[in-house]
Amino acid sequence: MSIWALGINHKTAPVSVREQVAFDPARMSDALADICASAPVSEAVILSTCNRTEIYGSSKEFRQDDILDWFAEHHSIERDTLQPTLYCLEQEHAVQHTMRVASGLDSLVLGEPQILGQMKSAYSAAQEAGTVGSELGRLFRQTFSIAKRVRTDTAIGENPVSVAFAAVRMAQHIFADMSNNKALLIGAGETIELVARHLTQAGVKQLIVANRTLARAQHLAEEFHAEAILLEDIPQVLAEADIVIASTASPLPILGKGAVEKALKKRRHEPMFMVDIAVPRDIEEEVAELSDVYLYTVDDLRSIIEENVRSREDAAQQAEELVLAGVEHFMRELRVLDAVGTVTDVRTHVDALREEQLQKALKQLENGADAEKVLRQFAHTYSNKLLHGPTVTLRRAAAEGRMEVFDWTRELFQLPDASGNTPDND
Repeated sequence: MSIWALGINHKTAPVSVREQVAFDPARMSDALADICASAPVSEAVILSTCNRTEIYGSSKEFRQDDILDWFAEHHSIERDTLQPTLYCLEQEHAVQHTMRVASGLDSLVLGEPQILGQMKSAYSAAQEAGTVGSELGRLFRQTFSIAKRVRTDTAIGENPVSVAFAAVRMAQHIFADMSNNKALLIGAGETIELVARHLTQAGVKQLIVANRTLARAQHLAEEFHAEAILLEDIPQVLAEADIVIASTASPLPILGKGAVEKALKKRRHEPMFMVDIAVPRDIEEEVAELSDVYLYTVDDLRSIIEENVRSREDAAQQAEELVLAGVEHFMRELRVLDAVGTVTDVRTHVDALREEQLQKALKQLENGADAEKVLRQFAHTYSNKLLHGPTVTLRRAAAEGRMEVFDWTRELFQLPDASGNTPDND
């Protein structure tokens, strides 16, 4: 069985490509069922965030081209456009990548904690869809255990910095005193909750939370004494907002150039600061063409994030060592499990030979044959039959010059070497 990971992320593709291959959370179950039905995939988990879209899979025989074809067809994107941005990893490399992602070591913001929750959600979605079995179940349980150790045993999570924090930090570069600024937050998920928290800590006192579901917006607004509105009410309050930060799972833009132009006229062209954290984008990219709007996407937050990377390098090194130990442990367990079939087959073969000779011996005893003679013949015949196959193989190996087979045989049967040393039996 082969474990693999295939996808794109912020390092390999710009947001313009990433947004084309984002999976709709509402249709994730269908996508998981489809990949397992359309491609040679036994198990699958799909992770889709603003910075990455990845498929983790297990297959009896991994065929990268088939997975790539499915990926391109599912998103109606040309394979030639997609292929240069993709990476594909197998076995221990895929395991290491999965653990690094969950630990925040492959994130745009090094060590950011949200990715672990996102991976757990992706895993739960795959469990509900019935596309997780023993292979990926074992991988993700070990992955979550390693990610937890990285959080608790290293300083990578201290002074947490996230994309949400970076967005607010950028706003602080533009507004020296944010106490008089009003912020419009589009969305009500975990990222927007973090944005609201960071904005409040930065001194912003007036917040508006806009969401597709009013109850969800109200729930978040209550915590920060904010106003809650529906997405369709944004045009009525947009002119009041000095800061707009958007992060939803909408497949289409929520805020267009026309609405922003109208808001700017009402503001008498007083500048607006906007950050679109979503992938696909929530704010039309044409909005950036307006002279009084400062629009940034997740890809524009890199300079702030690079400061975070430098401050966490030592902790990241410790985390990498934990991940490598986790990979080694997982692959060791995997090899042991892979050997179970062979061990079972050997035992079945030996038992069958023994039973065959035992039945012959019992019949001889029933016919009155001498017991000692029967037992000696049973032992002799059983040993010969048991060793016939290995003996033939050893002779063939000697003729072919494969002398390493003899070392394996001595280790397998715990035979002393030329110096008289017997291999340790752990």
